[in-house]
Amino acid sequence: MTKLCASAAVAVSDIVSGASLAVGGFGLCGIPDVLIAAIAQGSATDLEIFSNNCGTDGIGLGILLAGKRIRRVTASYVGENSEFARQYLSGELEVELTPQGTLAEKLRAGGAGIPAFFTPAGVGTLVAEGGLPWRYRVDGSVALASPPKEVREFDGRRYVLERSVTTDFALVHAQTGDTEGNLVFNKAAMNFNPLAAMAARTCIAQVENLVQPGELDPAQVHLPGVFVDRIVHTGAQPKHIERRTVTPAKAPIV
Repeated sequence: MTKLCASAAVAVSDIVSGASLAVGGFGLCGIPDVLIAAIAQGSATDLEIFSNNCGTDGIGLGILLAGKRIRRVTASYVGENSEFARQYLSGELEVELTPQGTLAEKLRAGGAGIPAFFTPAGVGTLVAEGGLPWRYRVDGSVALASPPKEVREFDGRRYVLERSVTTDFALVHAQTGDTEGNLVFNKAAMNFNPLAAMAARTCIAQVENLVQPGELDPAQVHLPGVFVDRIVHTGAQPKHIERRTVTPAKAPIV
């Protein structure tokens, strides 16, 4: 059975309300923007998202956020999205902030079949002790806070127990892929994409360049096709920049 889908709309057609999604990308680098846009064109809502961040206003996951399609987000960074902050602080969105390395390991461990793991990240903070606001009320009070987690000592050092993540779907972006789902990512655009793909029961990949089986050097494949269930050939997409910073032009020397 072919993994190649005729369109992004076809590829995401069975993502229903209440589904959980692991989404690749770091900021706006390596985001599966075409797949996200296809979901936005559908009717799925109350989505639970696991991603490093939630895009920016009007770009990437920010599109689903603006449409009130997301119920809960587990992320590491949310600073570039004003609508995210507004929904969180007004009680419209549930948010679990997680150390970035912990989130990466949650996804990797989930894909490896490891239900939980111990990490030193977060020990001695609200991450381990509980009390992080997950959801606010309209009046600004905390409606739901994170529970305390198990902390155990190994070889004289304390570690906190973190549960792994598995999701219904993953959305990832690759520079090149073959029709069997073997993927190659472009430099830093690799970021969370392989980890998101591993954690999902169904992985959907958008690829800029589509090749036939055998055309990729096996030694250069970043993610084996066994992790990928569906492929959408999108061609090259516009690359967005979160915040452009340039050095002011200097006056010419005469």
